[in-house]
This record gives sequence, C-alpha cells and structure tokens, in this order.
Amino acid sequence: RGVPQIEVTFDIDANGILNVSAQDKATGREQKITITGGSGLDKAEVEKLRQEAEIHAEEDSKRREEIELRNQADSLAYTAEKTMSEAGDKIPADVRADIDARVKEIRDALASDDASAETLKGATEALAEALQKAGSAVYGEGAEGAGVGAETATPGGEGEGGDEEDGAEEGTVEGEYREV
Repeated sequence: RGVPQIEVTFDIDANGILNVSAQDKATGREQKITITGGSGLDKAEVEKLRQEAEIHAEEDSKRREEIELRNQADSLAYTAEKTMSEAGDKIPADVRADIDARVKEIRDALASDDASAETLKGATEALAEALQKAGSAVYGEGAEGAGVGAETATPGGEGEGGDEEDGAEEGTVEGEYREV
C-alpha cells in the first residue's frame, strides 16, 4: 500500500512520432511504447467503433461500479484488520469476533468471482457498522470520562448573580470584564 514512483518520459520527434517510456524507480523495470501518427482508419470504421462504444457504455459503467465496489470492500477489510491489530484489547471480544466474521465474509466474497454486487455491498456495510462499534468502544472510554467531567463542571446554570461559594465548590471562578 505504498506509493509507486514511476518516471515517465515523452519524446516527440520531427515526424510527429511519440516515444513514451516509463521506469519504476524501485525495481528499475522499464516499459516503452511508440505512437505513430494517423490510425489508418477511415471515417466509416471510426464511426462503427464509436457506435460500438456507445452500445457497450452501460455494460462498461456497471463493470466499473463492480470494480469500485470490490476495491472499497478490499480496502475496508484491510482497514479493519489494521484497526484490530492497532487497537489490541481496547475492542471488546464480541465486537472483535463480529469484525473478524465480517472481514472473512468479505474476503470470501472477493475470492469468488461469482459474488453479486449486492452481497458484497451488504457485507461492506455490515463491516462498516461493526467498525463503528469498535471505534465507539475504543474512543468512547476516553469520551465518557471527559463527558462526565464536563457535565459536573457546569451542572446548574450559567446565570449571573450566582453564589460565589457554589462556584468555588465546583472549581469555577467568577470574573468581571469590560470592553476596551
């Protein structure tokens, strides 16, 4: 999940021929392609190809959505595994077991090519809900302590003319100010 570093070079010669080379800096692997001008297709062939593209546009769109859904599911499963390893014992056992089951469900669906988009979407949503429970369990402990302290700091009112003794008991200090 690192970021690949690829150096791409574009060279156009006097004849309009484009030479493109790409080299992966980490592995040193290099790919080259030469693009020449003019496709050699006449207008009728170009129009035929354009019409074919329009016919298959809906199929392509559905396929793209499926691929994006698979990528989201894989990314969420990876995030869940990473969260589980980082959070450790802060996540309750029942929530941890639920997340493990949801991750396994997604991994199985990704492994089988015949898994429907609806199945994968449902599994992804279920895992997202389980991760929210884990997040509230991890962060809820710290937030509950802060919430209780915040509630006790200002229990009654914030009125003027309150007793100074009440304010002193609760750790608040009453002060005056003036605008300059």
